[in-house]
Amino acid sequence: MNIIIFDSGLGGLTVAQAVGSALPEATLHYVADTAAFPYGDWEETALAERVCSVADTYIKRLQPDCFVVACNTASTIALEVLRERFTVPFVGTVPAVKPAAALTRSGMFSVLATPGTVRRDYTQALIDTYAFHCDVELHGCEGLADLAERKLHGETVSPAQIAHEIKPAFVERDGKRTDVVVLGCTHYPLLLNEIEAAAPWPVAVVNPADAIARRVAQVMPEQLRGASERTASVTSQTGLAFSKAIEAFGYSHTECVDVVETTA
Repeated sequence: MNIIIFDSGLGGLTVAQAVGSALPEATLHYVADTAAFPYGDWEETALAERVCSVADTYIKRLQPDCFVVACNTASTIALEVLRERFTVPFVGTVPAVKPAAALTRSGMFSVLATPGTVRRDYTQALIDTYAFHCDVELHGCEGLADLAERKLHGETVSPAQIAHEIKPAFVERDGKRTDVVVLGCTHYPLLLNEIEAAAPWPVAVVNPADAIARRVAQVMPEQLRGASERTASVTSQTGLAFSKAIEAFGYSHTECVDVVETTA
C-alpha cells in the first residue's frame, strides 16, 4: 500500500499522522511543494496547473495507490481536474462544515481557514448545502499557517499572536455564542494546544485529519502489500531546510525532486 500525502508545506503532516495511525502498514511518502509555497499567493488557474504538475511528477515516480491532497486551498481549486486527469484515487481536504453543523448546539460555528479558502465558491457551497440553518462565521487567518510553520522550525510562538489570529472566530450575538470551531487548514492542528489555550471560551474544535484518514482507508485495497516505510520529498533545494521538522514526524529521509511542469 503506497500513499502520497501532499501539501505546499508542513501542514499536511497532521493528516499524514492520522493516515499513518489508521493504516500503520502502509508506505507513506510526504511531499511538500516548497518551490511553490505558499499556495495562497497563487492565481487559481496557475495553481491548478502547478498541482497537476506535482501530481504528474510523483504519480510517475512512485505509482501510488492513493494520492491525498492534504491542503484545503489546493483541494478547493484542483481536486476536480486531478480526478479528471488521473486514474489514481484522490482524497481531498475541505473545511469540515457538515460535521460542525451536526455538532453545534448554539447554531453558531466558525471556520478558521486561509483567506484563499474563505474566498472560494466551494467553501460557500458547503455552507449553503450543509449549514444553511446555522450562523457561520468564515474567518481568513492572515498569519496562522505561518505561525505553525515557525513552531515546527523551533521558534517561539506568542500566545498573543495566536489570540489575535483567532479572535474574530469567536462571536457572541443575540444571547448565543460560537460553540464549534473548524480548523480549515491542515497547518492549524499543529497549533491545537495553543489555539485552545488562547480561546476566549471553551469550544469544540473540529480537526479533519481523522476523517481524511478514514476516507483513505475506505479507498485502499483490503490486502496490504509489503512493509511500511516513511519517506519525504521537497521540490526545492531551499525546502531541504524543512528536513529536520519532517523527519521529526518519523520520516527516514527527505530528498529534493524537481517538478516537471505540465498543463492542467
